[in-house]
Parts: sequence; structure tokens; C-alpha cells
Amino acid sequence: MKKRYSIAAPIALAGLVLSGCSASVEPSTETGAAGAGCDTVDASIQAILDGEALSEGVNGETPVAASTIPDLTDEQVAEIRALDATAALVIQLGGNDWSNAQIAGVTEELDRLGIELVATTDAQGDAVKQVDDIETVLALEPDLVLAIPLDPVATAPSFRQVGEQGAKLVFIDNPAVGLEPGVDYVSYVSADNYANGAIGAHLAARGIDCVGEVGSIRYTDEQNIAVYQRYQGFVETIAANYPDIEVVADRDIGAPDFAGNAERTASAMLTQYPDLKAIWGFFDIPAEGIIQAAKAAGRSDLVVTTADLGLNIGVAIASGELAYGTGSQRPFDQGVMEARLGAGALIGLDAPPYVVLPALAVDQDNVLEAWTEVYRVEPPQELVDAAQ
Repeated sequence: MKKRYSIAAPIALAGLVLSGCSASVEPSTETGAAGAGCDTVDASIQAILDGEALSEGVNGETPVAASTIPDLTDEQVAEIRALDATAALVIQLGGNDWSNAQIAGVTEELDRLGIELVATTDAQGDAVKQVDDIETVLALEPDLVLAIPLDPVATAPSFRQVGEQGAKLVFIDNPAVGLEPGVDYVSYVSADNYANGAIGAHLAARGIDCVGEVGSIRYTDEQNIAVYQRYQGFVETIAANYPDIEVVADRDIGAPDFAGNAERTASAMLTQYPDLKAIWGFFDIPAEGIIQAAKAAGRSDLVVTTADLGLNIGVAIASGELAYGTGSQRPFDQGVMEARLGAGALIGLDAPPYVVLPALAVDQDNVLEAWTEVYRVEPPQELVDAAQ
């Protein structure tokens, strides 16, 4: 029986240390029957859930836990509502469960605060289109802009214009390069991406009894700190904890066809490394491509882990079909926090430059409970049926 991880995680821990832009998990000295460190996998995952954030801000900022930021008072809410403010949301890739949950969280909090959402744009994985989207948004003269840069370098000049125009700017997951918190933007709010990558590593290790060859599929633009830290969390955790596991295939894919690119890349991996036991993907859509490649190759034994909980991956985890587990983000709560910090800035409230939502470990045992935690709604029937 696999361990059921606690969903609510207090913020405190020892045994995990920050290093540079990421954190390293101290190696285990225990040796299980299957492989070194295998008897401590579940304890290692629980330590992450019980601990402080492992991700460091892109500019070296210390992460501030979202749970430590107080809600707005009734007086502050009334002050914000009296502004009759407007907001715009700039998304990098829409139409997926993560983006939909972000939009839902942002919308719910803006509604509570009396702020009208006048635009939601979708760059469709195209940085050039996102620059155009920002120009479109600026023409509406919103008071608040919430945005996730697809290319933090190429979009930076356009995002700088947001503050120059007088609007407050809150970044989602990572800021544009060269912009200064407290000057050009209010804050950036992110999942604990390193921790989610580390959880994906521990789950993959458990799924293969901590022995064998594994692969990773990544998007490693170091300026896109959110996805880069997930990759760091995966490969560094394997290296630090599992000497009997080797990352033999480490491949980069591009946007916008993440599923298709991941499927082709995973297919090539499985051909080149026929003994490959597991592949990690940097979020759920590439993981879907990995699963398709495994099916086409007749590799029903492949272990797939990732760093997000979309419906398709959730169904695969629940049914035990290739997807073994994930270190999930909390996009709904993240959206709420982004909107709240931005609204507070409209009335002069300061915000930490870097705010982090805690990691969440998801496997077959707790996928239904995790879905409710991530999306703040009951699991869809398709997921419930798969779990049965």
C-alpha cells in the first residue's frame, strides 16, 4: 500500500537546503532491498510537504509562503471596491486545466473585490503574439495587469510599459527579465516549482524500485525560472538520493506543440534506450505526449511522472495507466493570491517580491482528494470513474 500524503502542509522543515537558484535534497544513507535510498522515498516526499519552500526567487529573493500573507480587511476591501478598478489577465497558453484554474481563481477574487476583468488574452505559446496581446491590453488602460511571460526576455519591454502607463503589474510564475519588484511590478506569485520537480523524482524512483535508467523532457530556458526549477528539482533529487538510478536521456522541447514534441522526443528516447524505466515531463501536457509514445511503443510498464495535475494526467494516475504521480501546482489558489496582491497595491499596500504556494504530492491513493485541493471543486465524474 502506498503512503497517503498529507494534503495540508505546515511550513517548517530540516534536511533541505537552498543552493543558488534551487535547493538540494540531502542524500539518503539508507539502502533498501531494491535500491539505495528506496526505503526512505515516502519520508523524503513528506519532508518536502512539511517543509519550507525549496525554490529561490529569480533574483535571489527569499520565498514568502502564501499562507503567511493575511487576507484583506473589510475596510481594505471596501476601499478597493470604491475604486471601480479594472484588470486584465495575460496568459501564455490557454485552454488547459492549469490556465483555466488560474483564470477561475483570479476571476473569483476580482469579483469579491469589485474589480472588473476587462480582458483575458491567450498567446497560444507564441511570444510574438503575447507582445501584441500586451499592446491590446494597454489600449484598454486597466488599473491592474496580471501576466505570465512566455518569453521573459522578449516580452520585457512591453511589460515595462504597464508600469509606465500607471497600472499595477503582478507576474504569474516568473517575472520579465530586467524589471524590478516594487518599482516595475508588485510581486510574482509561483508554485514551489523546485519542490514539485523533486516530488516527481521521488515518485519516479519509487515506481521503478529505485534502480534503472530514466529520462527527462524539459523546457530549460533559464530565464523561464518556473519550468527550469522543476527540471532542476527532478535531476538534482535523482542525483542526490538515488545512486542506482541514472538519467541517461535528457531532452529539451519547444513551444507551442508541447504534447506532440514530447511524444516525438519520448519515442526517440525509448528507441535509443530500450531499457528506460521512467520519463519525467515538466508539466502535464508534455506528460500526455510521453504516455502516447509509451503506448505506441508497447511500453505499458513505463513510469511517467510530471509537475502538474490536469484531467488527462489525473485519469491516467487514477487508473494506474502509465502516469504514476505528480508534484502538483495549486493554480486556483495562486490566481486568488495574484489578484489579492494586485488589488492591495491599488490602495498602497506593499507585497513581498516573491510569493510561493506549497507543493502537493499526488499518486493513485490521493488523486481525488488532491483534485479538490488544487481546483477547489469536486472531482469530475471521469476522474471518479477512473479511480474506481
